Amino acid sequence: MKPTIRDVARMANVSISTVSRVMNAPESVTRDKRQRVLEAIESLNFHPNALARGLIFKRSQMLGVLIPDIRNAYFGEIIRGMEDAAKQLGYNLMICNTDRLPERTITYLDTLNKQQVDGLLFVSDYVQSQYYETMQACGYPVVLVSTVSFEYELPSVKIDEEAAAFEAVNYLIEQGHQHIGLICFTLPDPISGQTRHDGFVRALEQNNLHHCADYVEFATHWFEEAYAATSRLFDRHPHLTAVFACSDEFAMGVISCLNDRGIRVPDQVSVVGFDNQRMSWMTIPKLTTIAQPMYAIGWRAVEKMHEQLEGREAAVLREWLPHELIIRESTLPAPHARLQSIVHKEA
Repeated sequence: MKPTIRDVARMANVSISTVSRVMNAPESVTRDKRQRVLEAIESLNFHPNALARGLIFKRSQMLGVLIPDIRNAYFGEIIRGMEDAAKQLGYNLMICNTDRLPERTITYLDTLNKQQVDGLLFVSDYVQSQYYETMQACGYPVVLVSTVSFEYELPSVKIDEEAAAFEAVNYLIEQGHQHIGLICFTLPDPISGQTRHDGFVRALEQNNLHHCADYVEFATHWFEEAYAATSRLFDRHPHLTAVFACSDEFAMGVISCLNDRGIRVPDQVSVVGFDNQRMSWMTIPKLTTIAQPMYAIGWRAVEKMHEQLEGREAAVLREWLPHELIIRESTLPAPHARLQSIVHKEA
């Protein structure tokens, strides 16, 4: 049988409370007793029960993580940032996959409460009223990760996705493209779809390209859906010279579809993605994309949670980390702009 705290107390000839103080506040115990307890712990190879310690000290050092779909590579980098920060700060993570299903999400919120997690990291999903009510009933602190709520006062960490999408589309416009399509998450998707769509529309409006507003097709999550959406888009608008895709996986679906249709990227059509996942520089051509600091988002979310658990008030409730446009091989100036450049040089 595993040794218990009673066994340690008996071997060291001290009380159970003294053993507990040695493990959690050793400076409060005299040197002689502390030494006896430490020797007994080593001799018995005693490891404190984490659940029991949690019941005593009201802290489990466990953080719950709700993510929409663990298959999505985007979340892997965020979780890696969370894991590294949690390890440094003394926490463990309990990861739950919700598939964005309300019933499953509510069940996990309740389960994490029963597991006595210290806090919840809620990743890339919309905070519905029933979620918020359950979070409030559970009583643990919450940090939103790669999402934000303007309805509820919940701390969050993400990038400004509307501004990032605007920058991506504006870059294509600066390259001379006047017929730009969008492969977007379905609307209304308040996490990534609506914001990136809004950035697309704002760039068009500021550059008087209102005709491009109709050059939009929608997909939910995956490569195959983006491939099909691209096929529909080019069936309707075969004259497009550029496409902004709302994720790197969508961008790969775009490139694959265009390749199968005999359309060369970037010679005939430029493509910009979003996220800067590892695979974005493994594609042929390498993908121009908006880089999210995914690792930093995960790391900062755990730091933000730790600050709450330590009783520190957040200096900024909603934190916006910087994004960056990474220009690679999947974009070129528009064909007519390249032709004008050649004519100008010859002249």
